Amino acid sequence: MRLLFLAVLRRHTGNAVTAERVRDHLEAAGHVCILKDASDLESSSEIAKLIEAESLEAAVALHLYRGGRLLQGHGIPFGIIFGGTDLNEDVNHGEKKKVMGKVLEEARFAVAFTESMKEMAQAQWPHARGKIYVQSQGIVTGPNSAFNWNTFLHQSGINQSADNLHIFLLVCGLRQVKDPLYLVDAFSEWHREEPNVYMVIVGPEVDPVFTREVGARVKRAAGVRLIREMPQGDLHAALKNCFAVVNSSVSEGMSAAILEAMDLEVPVLARNIPGNAAVVKHEVTGLLFSDPQVAWPRASQVTCEMLGCLASKAGTAFYF
Repeated sequence: MRLLFLAVLRRHTGNAVTAERVRDHLEAAGHVCILKDASDLESSSEIAKLIEAESLEAAVALHLYRGGRLLQGHGIPFGIIFGGTDLNEDVNHGEKKKVMGKVLEEARFAVAFTESMKEMAQAQWPHARGKIYVQSQGIVTGPNSAFNWNTFLHQSGINQSADNLHIFLLVCGLRQVKDPLYLVDAFSEWHREEPNVYMVIVGPEVDPVFTREVGARVKRAAGVRLIREMPQGDLHAALKNCFAVVNSSVSEGMSAAILEAMDLEVPVLARNIPGNAAVVKHEVTGLLFSDPQVAWPRASQVTCEMLGCLASKAGTAFYF
């Protein structure tokens, strides 16, 4: 079957990575999958011309609003994959919510990554009950065996013995929805009391203006470092060597960084938002926090030893 696949392919974002992964699976199943950036196709006529030119028989969109709205009225069957911000943010805008409801009326099926996402969608659009299915994301990790942890620490400006360090990695593309500055003050305070504790933010530039803001803030914060984009194998090796992985996002569908940490049996410290709470079971596969001071283990009486004990459980939450 010849399929059109619409997604917002902004570099270094979760939706772009997910779209490529889904496309690979569709092609492995024998389909021809034409992946297009929804941001480049703003009019219905452009979609119609593309469908005709490529002899497309069906379509899939990642993100109910950004992708799904472009597939209406073209006479080919289509399905929707929820992206996260459509349920967590766009649903709060009246006109967008109305459009998304119309898209679900026409869609043959919809896919949510978690049961909680499915429940949220059904609560907003009861008419979609019966066509929403849950399919969790799958990940594969491949740490680079040649990766040197001590070199990574040195390049991060951390010149202490690795044996005595507690490195917390926050992995994200640098944009506001990931809120990487949320924990900076809390970790900086912790570092001043325990100099072996560091938070290292690892991520590529997505929003140039915000990236400059993050860089300027980190320069003034003791115990916090910023590292730009890393090759995936090196990133997985860094995850495997760190003490815990941190997620402070305002909105998540299903965080790949959290799943990768779990696969590598690394503890997770995640902001208590619906997308994270659907993945992390508090005090079993990780810790959920609701404000920076609770995230700071000394303030919440969560010791490093407790976090370390979670490592043996961290990889048991999901199997794909």
